[in-house]
Amino acid sequence: MKKTLLILAVFMGVAACKVNPFTGKKVLNFYPNSQIFPTSFAQYDQFLTENKVVENTSEARMITKVGQRISTAAERWLSSNGYAGYLSDYKWEYNLVDDETVNAWCMPGGKIVFYTGILPITQTERGIAVVMGHEVAHALADHGAQRMSAGTLQQLGAVAGNVVIQDEQKRNVFNQAYGIGSSVGVMLPFSRSHETEADRIGLQIMAIAGYDPSEAAELWKRMKANSGGQSTPEFLSTHPSNDTRIANLTEWAAAAREEARKFGVTSFE
Repeated sequence: MKKTLLILAVFMGVAACKVNPFTGKKVLNFYPNSQIFPTSFAQYDQFLTENKVVENTSEARMITKVGQRISTAAERWLSSNGYAGYLSDYKWEYNLVDDETVNAWCMPGGKIVFYTGILPITQTERGIAVVMGHEVAHALADHGAQRMSAGTLQQLGAVAGNVVIQDEQKRNVFNQAYGIGSSVGVMLPFSRSHETEADRIGLQIMAIAGYDPSEAAELWKRMKANSGGQSTPEFLSTHPSNDTRIANLTEWAAAAREEARKFGVTSFE
């Protein structure tokens, strides 16, 4: 059993060699698109059948319009930086769903949902572009597959510990400590790093799409106001705090505008 776990761990380490085109860094991802995308697309289709999709309204059309502009901007960046064909397996889709939850999300392969509850926060097309850029960035960076990969390794670590530790009392202590430690010390920071990365990538591609990146910090100020200033302490959260995001997005806006100028974008909506 121990030998099997070691072989599996070595195989995963070798397989996890995909490069994030926006950072140039290798990422933890041993789930190929061919494996994860079909499941993602099927789950997305099922979700749409089980929820009320808003169609043929100005808001729904705007979601699609902004999504297409953002994904086109992403493709322009990728093609000009040596990643032509990177999006060949993606099937972009943007839907507005009637739900009061203040949220939007993206599944692997480019399947995006906005809830109507977030529209009072986005307020304008620029606000929608901030959220859309962030969600498209999650898809571009394969964050879903990375989370699955990290979750698999977390489970593998738990199994290995239970195999090695023979004493039942010590094994129970290990399981409790490992559960808390791997979540607070590894999985939550991993998730927060994805959110920060998606913020930065999203800011860049929304600027290339012609949207003013300074809107991003303003949107998160509205998010903070909507929450009443109440939030989970950052170290216990899957997301950075509102204040952290506002500071980051304010700092990064100028660089996003400079990147957009490389593509001939000199004015922003």
